[in-house]
Amino acid sequence: MAGKHPGYRFPEEVADVTISGLISKYRRREHEHRSASQDEPFGDGLALVCRGISKKFGDVQAVWDVDLEAPRGGIVALLGPSGCGKTTVLRMIAGFETPETGEVLIGGREVCGNGRALGPEMRRVGMVFQEGALFPHLTVEQNVAYGLGRREDKEDRIAQVLGLVGLTEHRDRMPHQLSGGQQQRVALARALAPEPEILLLDEPFSNLDPSLREQVRADTLEIIRQSRVTAVFVTHDQDEALLIGDTVAVMRDGRVEQAASPEVIFHRPTSEFVAQFIGTADFLSAELDGEELTTEIGAIAWEGPGLGTGDLKVMVRPDCLVCQPQEDGLGMVTAREFRGGFNLYRIALPSGTQVRCLLAHTQEYDVGSRVTVGLRPGHTMRPFVDGRAVE
Repeated sequence: MAGKHPGYRFPEEVADVTISGLISKYRRREHEHRSASQDEPFGDGLALVCRGISKKFGDVQAVWDVDLEAPRGGIVALLGPSGCGKTTVLRMIAGFETPETGEVLIGGREVCGNGRALGPEMRRVGMVFQEGALFPHLTVEQNVAYGLGRREDKEDRIAQVLGLVGLTEHRDRMPHQLSGGQQQRVALARALAPEPEILLLDEPFSNLDPSLREQVRADTLEIIRQSRVTAVFVTHDQDEALLIGDTVAVMRDGRVEQAASPEVIFHRPTSEFVAQFIGTADFLSAELDGEELTTEIGAIAWEGPGLGTGDLKVMVRPDCLVCQPQEDGLGMVTAREFRGGFNLYRIALPSGTQVRCLLAHTQEYDVGSRVTVGLRPGHTMRPFVDGRAVE
């Protein structure tokens, strides 16, 4: 190991994660746009299992009874507002924090639970931090080599991961000679080099300029796919979670509100919080009239269970609605946002409720225009009672 730079202190968390002698191989699970793995699964096919983990800091309950699973080769996006507990969950998986209750299994092996907990260096995890946390006095190659110890194929493994992240030609550069995106790829290569069972990423793009973030995010996703590693990715960016996650787990106040595929999370949220946190959603008061749910903008058939006596609303998203100018229309355009290829209109209904409608840029209506509002063909309105979705 290279000597320490005078006055520089090694980040303990990075050292703990990167020094583990990790030897596991990875295969990605079958998932729509990805190729199916032909390897035999191990155990129940889950690379990560968290059961009922909780964490308290003083009088603050940061995480409450969280269950989380990641199939081997899958990517789980932990999504939620600041302070919801998602980074604490990540740190409990890594071993930087110990839960008061519950257990954590990695690769079918219990690393925390029943009164015992393995240290980070024993958990076969790789970590990519928000700020990258590269050693400033080491070259790119030396940063990547740091967690490989004395393994015989060390040089081959360094060459392999540098090629994977596209930095072969930069192996002799120092971190300060790299762009922000390149530094983050070095951090990713260092985390992947020991072949961890789980890759943990804590908002790795939040410090990048918006113009660079999209490209680095796409590059990182492609690298994770090619490496076939199981990953847990923390973010507060909804679009990022939907793009990256095979599973999106939405957290609120220390709990997992809903965990499902991006499509299910977006189209079938189980609560008003999830609906409004994922994308843009509006809610209209509704009434059950026989076998129809009626609203200000129309009715939909309802063959589901009884809806009780609670506060009944239906969810609509801007792409679910259409509007057209009409002199005696019940809606009035109160605002227009130009979105390049689209216009997003805010429309006031007779009750005072406002909905948003996403239309092509060629459909331009002035603020104050009267319009009719209706449901776009093929779309529906999802019913909620007292803030919870009705299936």
